Amino acid sequence: LFPESITTEQQSLVLVKRLLAVSVSCITYMRGLFPESSYGTRYLDDLCLKILREDKSCLGSLQIVKWIQGCFDALEKQYVNLGFYALSSSPDHFTELYQFKFKYKKKVPQMDISSNHREFVTGLCSEDVKQASRLLLRTLYLLMQDLGPLPNDITLTMKLLYYNDVTPKDYQPPGFKEDASPGDLLFGGDPVNLRVGSVSTDFHLMKVRVTTDKKRMRKADSNLIQKNGPTEISHQGLDCEEEEESTKINLLNLAFSQEEVIGPEKKRKVSEPEKLPLNGRK
Repeated sequence: LFPESITTEQQSLVLVKRLLAVSVSCITYMRGLFPESSYGTRYLDDLCLKILREDKSCLGSLQIVKWIQGCFDALEKQYVNLGFYALSSSPDHFTELYQFKFKYKKKVPQMDISSNHREFVTGLCSEDVKQASRLLLRTLYLLMQDLGPLPNDITLTMKLLYYNDVTPKDYQPPGFKEDASPGDLLFGGDPVNLRVGSVSTDFHLMKVRVTTDKKRMRKADSNLIQKNGPTEISHQGLDCEEEEESTKINLLNLAFSQEEVIGPEKKRKVSEPEKLPLNGRK
C-alpha cells in the first residue's frame, strides 16, 4: 500500500496520493454512498481497506474517481492547499465535511557534524511516516464506524482551494471548473470538529479533519474533538495553523467567498466539479 522507502519527493507524492485515495474510499464506503461492487479490497496489517475503483455500473463512484484524479494533478503541481468533500442534505446546508489540507516543503539536507566526512543525513524516518499513515487510516475507520446514519437524500461535492501565489489564474484540474457558488454554505445541525490526524514527510504535510453533526456521534474520542471551537469556517479559517484555529475557525458557517487574511484585494481561488446527487445509494 505504501512505498517501500519514502526518502524522495516522488515517493512522498505517491504516499500522499494513496493516503488521499484510501481516505476518500473509506469515507464513501463507511457512509454507504456506493454499492460493494464499486470497491476493491486491500489489507493494511489486519485492517481491511475498501478502495474505490472504476465501476461502470455506478456513475457516482466513477465520478469520485475522476475527482480524485483531478486532485492528483493539483498535488503534482503543488497548487492545491485544501480539498474538501461536503455531504449536503439541502441546497444551502451541509451535514458532513471532510477536509484534506496539504503543505509542500523544500527539503534542506542536514550535515552530520558528528562525522569527519561530509555526509548528509536523512530527515524523517520512512518507518515513522508509515506508522503515522497507518494511525491516520485506523483513526478514520474507527471514527466512521461511530457515526450514525446520514439522511436519505444526500448530495456530494468537492471543492479545491489553492495557493494563490503559485497557481495560474486560469488553472483548473481535469474534471473541475471555477466555483460557481461563492456564497455561504451553512451547517445544518450542531457541528463537532474532529482532528483525525496528520502525516508529515520531508516533502509534504497532509492533515485530515471531519465536521459532523453532534447528534450523529455515538461516541467520540475526546482527543479528536477540537475544544473551544468558534462557529464559522471561512477561507482564512481553513488556511490557518492549529494554534490559530480557536480564534479564526467557526464551525457553523462555511463562507467560500470571504477574503484571505493577506488582504481584501486578493480572494482565494476555488474550483469544483459538478455536484453528485446520491439519492439511490445503498
